[in-house]
Parts: sequence; structure tokens; C-alpha cells
Amino acid sequence: MYSQSLAERFMRTGLDPSLIVKNPGHRRRHAAAWEWRIWARPEQLPPAGDWSTWLVTGGRGSGKTRAGAEWVRAQVEGPTPCAPGACRRVALIGETADQARDVMVLGESGLLAVTPPDRRPTFHISRRHLLWPNGAEAHLFSASDPESLRGPQFDAAWCDELAKWKRTQEAWDMLQFGLRLGDAPRAIVTTTPRANPALIALMNDPATVLTRMPTRANRANLAPSFLRGIEARYAGSPLGRQELDGDLLEDTEGAFWTRAMIGEAQADAAPPLSRVIVAVDPPVTARKGSDACGIVVAGVTAGEEPVGVVLADWSVQGVSPQAWAARAVAAYRLHNADRLVAEVNQGGDMVEAIIRQIDPNIPFKAVRATRGKAVRAEPVAALYEQKRVKHVATPTHPLTRLEDQMCAFTPGVFKGDTKSPDRVDALVWALTDLMLARRTEPRMRML
Repeated sequence: MYSQSLAERFMRTGLDPSLIVKNPGHRRRHAAAWEWRIWARPEQLPPAGDWSTWLVTGGRGSGKTRAGAEWVRAQVEGPTPCAPGACRRVALIGETADQARDVMVLGESGLLAVTPPDRRPTFHISRRHLLWPNGAEAHLFSASDPESLRGPQFDAAWCDELAKWKRTQEAWDMLQFGLRLGDAPRAIVTTTPRANPALIALMNDPATVLTRMPTRANRANLAPSFLRGIEARYAGSPLGRQELDGDLLEDTEGAFWTRAMIGEAQADAAPPLSRVIVAVDPPVTARKGSDACGIVVAGVTAGEEPVGVVLADWSVQGVSPQAWAARAVAAYRLHNADRLVAEVNQGGDMVEAIIRQIDPNIPFKAVRATRGKAVRAEPVAALYEQKRVKHVATPTHPLTRLEDQMCAFTPGVFKGDTKSPDRVDALVWALTDLMLARRTEPRMRML
């Protein structure tokens, strides 16, 4: 539950705080239990300003469905049960008609559950129709049948799980033609984000206001064991970022790696490894805003068909050479690695000298790039296509930023939010040393 005190919640909604000390059976006290403005988290309340679509993206169980149902309530209800509200004709659109019924109307956070008895609409199941005591109506639609939206007209709409709609653009377009009643018809969209072109276009529409809700924000209403288990297993993974954090993960056209490839590479634990190394891609400078120092830990299994395992991303930005060298050595020690590999194109012998200031006896290998980044990355990307690389992230050293860089790295140009794919460079050096260079394999190691 939102952390403000009960009195503060009453005050921010303009309601009388004295209601909280009255007899619990008092009629006004009972009415306050249905006052959503008291109990909602701030991001579950409609944004201010002039907008046409309120887009709510969130993780599983984040409270986005409740936000949608309560927004519809606020549109159709008046000051008394029979008084008119701002809207009278609402479209409720789900991925299928059954999901619109079971989630948006009959669900635990659906319209019937969140509406007080004296204002609760009558649901005519066979007609897919809701009728409120004040005469307001809502009709249920399936996004799989966009033609069903041709003809009806509305002054409000609620679209649930739009990113899952199979005919997203068609259904959305048909709805826009029907949103023509009233002075300013509006829609709310509640969805777990996916790389759906129509959803991306909606996000970029100037008339859209975007709200994000991670699953953990609704922890007061979720079983603690569920949240602990789901975060322990999926936090930091592409699936977890989508289904728990509500992040939109997009593919970059022409990139060496796709989100699907990264998803297939995820593993819960590392298998027995024959060798582990720490790969370092040093930055040119240590100034603020300079490239990061890529530091990636990876291992490899034994056998004729070895599998590479990416264990951690220790990359760091804006620190001195001594600081990134100390971090690389710390990664080497924590993972009981066999060797530290570092690119020396920029620093030459100074790279090894700085690292040996931290640990004079560390096994060190200098590597020098004689080909471009894209040429070096291509055979490593091929290992992922062959499903010969796994990612095993940990909460302390997630692989999120590394994976984002991988999916933004194209043969022509790096399209990420940093100047250089420094983390990917370190990954490429690691997997090249482990899997693409000839060597004898030492002892088996258990992590």
C-alpha cells in the first residue's frame, strides 16, 4: 500500500480526515472505503494535463488493471448513484471477449469488484453490456475482431493488454473512429509492454501520457513468497524486465543479437566449468562522460561442444585506471578465475603495469585488436545463434546493461545509449579467448 499515512491520504484528496476516527460503522466511513483517491498509489491516478490516451505499462500484479477499472468508474459516476457522470458510452476492449469479461468486468480488480453496491452496474453477459444506475453504458469488445468496433461510438475507452493483441493496429484504428462523443473523448490503455509496433507508435504519440508501474510497487497487495520467488528467478533477465519492471525491450534492426536470442540464453545456474576468465576493455580516458571500462566474467564447459557461460558484468565508468584495475582484480578473485585478459590497443604495456600494481602475480594475457569491433563480434554472435552461450546473472552483478548493448550493436554502427559498446567489447574478448582460440583445457571447476 502507498506509504502515506491514512490522514495524509484523506487530506490530499480533499476529504475530511476526521472520518478516520468516527465509528467504523458510520455511513460516511463506509463510503470512504470505496474512495480510490485515498488508497491509490500516485501513479495509479490519472495524470493532469491535456491528453487523449493514458498509457499505463506495468509488470504482472503491478495494479494497472485496478487503475483502469477505477478510471472508468471516475468517468461514468456522478456525485450520487443516479446522477450523470462525465461519460455515458464506454468501450471495454480486451485481447479476446472472454478476457474482457473475466479480467475487466469480473476479475478481482475488475469493474464489478471495485464499485460500491449502490453504484454497481448490471452486467448482461449475453449482450456483453454493462448498465449503471445513472444510465451510463459499457460494451465489451474483442480486439481480435476489429470490425465489431465499426459503427458504435463512445466518449471513453479502456483497452487492456494492448501489446498482446494480434490485430493491434486494426483494432486501435477502429476504436479511434468510434471515440467521437463528448467534448474530449479519452482512452486508458493498461498493458505489460512488448515490442509491438502499434504500442511503440502510441508511446511516441504527443497526445499520450505514459505511466510505468513495476510489480514491486504493489508489494503490499502481493504474497511475499510470490514476490521473493519471482524476483529471485527473473530479476534482471529480459523476461523479468518485461514482466516485472514493465520495460519495453525493442530489437534494433540489423543488430548482431536479438531479444529472442538473449532470452534463449538465460540460465538459472552455471554448469561445471573448465575455465573462467575476466576480460577487460580499458577506456581511453577516465574523464566524466568517457567510455566505460568493460569488465566481463565468463567461463566455458569442457568437451567437444563447449558452452560459454557469461557470469557477471563488472563494468564501471568514470573512474581512474587504478580503480578499474582494482575492480577487475576483485572480479578475478571472487570468481576464482584462471586468467585476466585485457585489450592493450589504447594503453599498451601500461594496462598490464596498472593491473600488476594491484596484484603482481595475476595471470595476465594482453590482446590486441587488428580488426574492427563488428568483425570481431560476428563469430561470437554466431555462437549465440548456435545456442552455445548461456547467461547466468546475479542480483549484485546483473547483465541488463550488457544485454542492452548487445541488442543495439549492428555491423554498421552502435545504436545504444552510450558512445561505445564497451561492455560488448569485453564480452567478445572473453568468449573469443574461451571458445574461438585453440588451447588445451585445464581442470574441471565447480562454481
